[in-house]
Amino acid sequence: MAELVRLYRHPQLDGRLPAYDGRKSLYTAGPLPFPSKTFEITLHDEEESLVGGQVAPRRERQFRVVIKFAARADLHHLAMFLAGRQPDAPQEALQVLDIVLRELPTARYSPVGRSFYSPNLGRRQKLGDGLESWRGFYQSIRPTQMGLSLNIDMSSTAFIEPLPVIDFVAQLLSRDISVRPLSDSDRVKIKKALRGVKVEVTHRGNMRRKYRISGLTSQATRELSFPVDDRGTVKTVVQYFLETYGFNIQHTTLPCLQVGNQQRPNYLPMEVCKIVEGQRYSKRLNEKQITALLKVTCQRPQEREKDILQTVHHNAYYEDPYAQEFGIKIDERLASVEARVLPPPRLKYHDSGREKDVLPRIGQWNMMNKKMVNGGRVSHWACINFSRNVQDSAARGFCHELAIMCQISGMDFAPEPVLPPLTARPEHVERALKARYQDAMNIIRPQGRELDLLIVILPDNNGSLYGDLKRICETDLGLVSQCCLTKHVFKMSKQYLANVALKINVKVGGRNTVLVDALTRRIPLVSDRPTIIFGADVTHPHPGEDSSPSIAAVVASQDWPEVTKYAGLVSAQAHRQELIQDLFKVWQDPQRGTVTGGMIKELLISFKRATGQKPQRIIFYRDGVSEGQFYQVLLYELDAIRKACASLEPNYQPPVTFVVVQKRHHTRLFANNHNDQRTVDRSGNILPGTVVDSKICHPTEFDFYLCSHAGIQELAVLLIITFYGTRTNSLLMSCKL
Repeated sequence: MAELVRLYRHPQLDGRLPAYDGRKSLYTAGPLPFPSKTFEITLHDEEESLVGGQVAPRRERQFRVVIKFAARADLHHLAMFLAGRQPDAPQEALQVLDIVLRELPTARYSPVGRSFYSPNLGRRQKLGDGLESWRGFYQSIRPTQMGLSLNIDMSSTAFIEPLPVIDFVAQLLSRDISVRPLSDSDRVKIKKALRGVKVEVTHRGNMRRKYRISGLTSQATRELSFPVDDRGTVKTVVQYFLETYGFNIQHTTLPCLQVGNQQRPNYLPMEVCKIVEGQRYSKRLNEKQITALLKVTCQRPQEREKDILQTVHHNAYYEDPYAQEFGIKIDERLASVEARVLPPPRLKYHDSGREKDVLPRIGQWNMMNKKMVNGGRVSHWACINFSRNVQDSAARGFCHELAIMCQISGMDFAPEPVLPPLTARPEHVERALKARYQDAMNIIRPQGRELDLLIVILPDNNGSLYGDLKRICETDLGLVSQCCLTKHVFKMSKQYLANVALKINVKVGGRNTVLVDALTRRIPLVSDRPTIIFGADVTHPHPGEDSSPSIAAVVASQDWPEVTKYAGLVSAQAHRQELIQDLFKVWQDPQRGTVTGGMIKELLISFKRATGQKPQRIIFYRDGVSEGQFYQVLLYELDAIRKACASLEPNYQPPVTFVVVQKRHHTRLFANNHNDQRTVDRSGNILPGTVVDSKICHPTEFDFYLCSHAGIQELAVLLIITFYGTRTNSLLMSCKL
């Protein structure tokens, strides 16, 4: 498209500078002088093909581009919407303006979704295993109460380091690959990491031809040969490179990279290939890489604000030829908005503690001089240690201190385990867990007892061990577990032990604290009548895990008026399906006929059993829904809630508040004065409880922004959309906190 504009802008396109969406749509700021026209474009192919071991001449590729008039994007409707005279935002018009402002950054930077990255926008940081982080910025046009706004935020993501392939593989495997041959697992790891990656050859001087890796040879380089002509003459790869290029291959025991297609395999030795710069890594990052990326992305608010303003200035929107073409002007100043800070809730603890209640200060408080309002009971427990660095004596000492902290915090916690701590190897996790469980049960089963808790000590970098352990405990053994990392076992700080005690108490059925306002019946829309609060989310598998299901999870409060204790259910469903399938289910049973069930019905019944009352109001918090799916999710899941209620009693239809919560947005709120201690916390973040519900919010939806807790690593801000419905009428609300 760039070549088309270069060749034909004058006069065929009447001087217009079009914006292209990368797919099938081209937008211009006014009419073109034709309804339809065909253009011929010639490009040189960047990626070469090998024919019979020889590099084919660089191909010229002919493209035919047909431009024909489709429709006008009606900006009049957009103006009417922003003026409040039209209810719905014309998405096409917003999309056009978004594409116009993306055109220049797309040419300058590497686009990823709505973000743009460059190695020159900030210092590159190594993430390990051949990856590095690039800095970039997010950009999106949003309709707001002030009119159209441009949302800019800083971001970082992982790119493959432009290393020689030999060095990349050495980093990936964390060893010198010339010392010993590759194992089968090494080959699989290399193949997964390099498939689809673009490389350039280095053995031909300035002729840096590029190829895309399709696979890895099963044979070593020294064993590979191929026909070089039609007479059946065969040469080895080693011999060919020496005779043709005078290049002596050193790593002959390594496999070759396979480029091209599987039918006509072409081989390139690893040592003549270098990874091309600017390739985003889209697969799953390991723990070490995630930690390194978080260190890069975590910024003080003042630094982030400065970077955002510098990015806007550097992008020079006032000079953007596409913005000028479409008459877009952008104010380079940040929007100034009014906010209010909600007061923190007062928390109630047990009356036996020296402090019976507490008022959090800037989102923080501790357990000193306090006891859990309802301490759980742990009569029988055990410990397994999977860390080779933790000796038996250290494990015993840690467990003893943790048990004491649980007692101090208000739990009825047995001082000694059923059996001494067991040290086991991570690769034997299933065998060790099941054997230790049986050993403990053999001791306590004759007394009619169960194992209440398993404390597990893990290595700091434990890979899949944590997930495997939780799966076995939760699904095979039905056992409550608490994991602790090695670094905390050695440090054993009182703060850490108190935090772990809080987690254990909730897991064994206790309650750490309740809201004073809940006990005194002063929470609006919760305290006046029995209310159940749901929370729901769907976790999707990472890219590349195409056979894995998505997992839906729903929790619901089981006490009222305190709404502190929650029961949870999980359900596997179709891959990457966002709608929760099992909220309400109907099936035919041979004996009972039509049967209804599902997660909502189960949790409503559970609430009735626990409180003796059926809920007269439902508040349903739903996480993880994108803006494009709001109404689809709302209609489907609200219908499921209604049906679940009706299946319990024919006329049972309590009012439902449906709240969509979004954390992954790019709206950043900064204090007007970073040095004003009354408006910021110690990190410089806005205060927890800050609410913004004007100006930057949507013109028609009832949305708001809430800083729901103190900044931990980055400021967390929630976007919430609320729906409130009854049987007779419904009111759609959008609010931003």
